[in-house]
Amino acid sequence: MEPMAKVKRVLERNPGKIADGCLRVGVFSNGFCTLNCSKLPAVRSIEEDDEYDARTAKDASFEKEILMNPPNNSEHCMTQLMRSLTVEEYAKAFKSFLDHSTEHQCMEQFNQKELPSIVAGLGNGKSTIHVLGVGSGTGEQDLKMIRIIQSKHPGVLVKNDVIEPNPQHILAYKDAVRNSSDLKNVSFTWHQLTSMEYEKQLKEQNMQKKYDFIHLIQMLYRVEDIANTIMFFHSCLDCYAKLLIIIVSGHSGWTSIWKNYRDCLPPTDSGHYITADDVKVVLEGMGVKYQVYDFPSAWDITECFVDGDHIGGHMLDFLTGTKDFMNTAPLDLKQRLRHALGQPECSTKKDGRVFFRNDLSMIVVSS
Repeated sequence: MEPMAKVKRVLERNPGKIADGCLRVGVFSNGFCTLNCSKLPAVRSIEEDDEYDARTAKDASFEKEILMNPPNNSEHCMTQLMRSLTVEEYAKAFKSFLDHSTEHQCMEQFNQKELPSIVAGLGNGKSTIHVLGVGSGTGEQDLKMIRIIQSKHPGVLVKNDVIEPNPQHILAYKDAVRNSSDLKNVSFTWHQLTSMEYEKQLKEQNMQKKYDFIHLIQMLYRVEDIANTIMFFHSCLDCYAKLLIIIVSGHSGWTSIWKNYRDCLPPTDSGHYITADDVKVVLEGMGVKYQVYDFPSAWDITECFVDGDHIGGHMLDFLTGTKDFMNTAPLDLKQRLRHALGQPECSTKKDGRVFFRNDLSMIVVSS
């Protein structure tokens, strides 16, 4: 899972509007918003909240937790504002996730067991194989796959295009290439763009680029139109080409959190709830051939249940897409999220440790 300017796995929102946060917790009848300590028009009082009837009891404890003694101006304030992670903050949270999960080991198993046979037929004897990585991050997984392509197509030139919006990630990717002496006959072109910007650019320039191998690794959570993105990149496949989509499986712990406990997730980020099951629905509608490879993966989240734990704090930040979730989230929200994380459909327990089900699906689509 290469990091992007996002956290995967959170509800679609518009984080740029203060009113969005107010709708989630309610604008109180006196016209004060607890999220930003400002006075707002009471356009939607807590009595008018759609979920009020079902959450009356919870709201009482919620208000008690997030409200502090009002200052002299009598306005209610939160001690700290819940907000989304910045790119830099996400990188730290993501590192904690990788350090305590088997995500990359899971991908390595796929690379070793399945990928060689998948890429063996690319190009059908062409002298040049064109590869496109979308949301490639720092390029760690890209370079592993390129080496496998080289091993199955010795002497063939590989032209690798990279779409990555984060300039720091592109710099790290370039450093990795410079430090890799074994990448013979490989050229790289980096595009500091989002997938949507890349698509728009090609269409505006009336260009039609074709690739022998395209991979979308853990990036569909952030695109504006998931179905259109899949269809566009599939249309970029040449003959005898493959599209690889790596995403959380439909039976992972993420799926349970999103479907059954989404009220435990704060409205701080703007990603999408999407799993392999959703991708398969799109592919079925397209009428294309595909194959799914499921690989188990685990994430040790034991420290998430320990108040004040530094590692656990980063884990919760990554899981929720929220800066300092441990200290900024209301107590009721933290309790409900921890309860959900400990459920059997989300995690397993072994030797006193809690392992979140981070299972992945590798979906290979034919041209």
